[in-house]
Amino acid sequence: MSAASFAYLGVFYNPERLPSTLGYRSPIQFLEHWISQQHQEKLVA
Repeated sequence: MSAASFAYLGVFYNPERLPSTLGYRSPIQFLEHWISQQHQEKLVA
């Protein structure tokens, strides 16, 4: 991938921006929280 491609992607994809649809968490934080909730639900059931 060329430097121009990375520059183009950098305009549209910001890995530091926290999406509101994920509760203002990073994708990794959202996934960790979701897995934790799933584990807790199994313990309750």
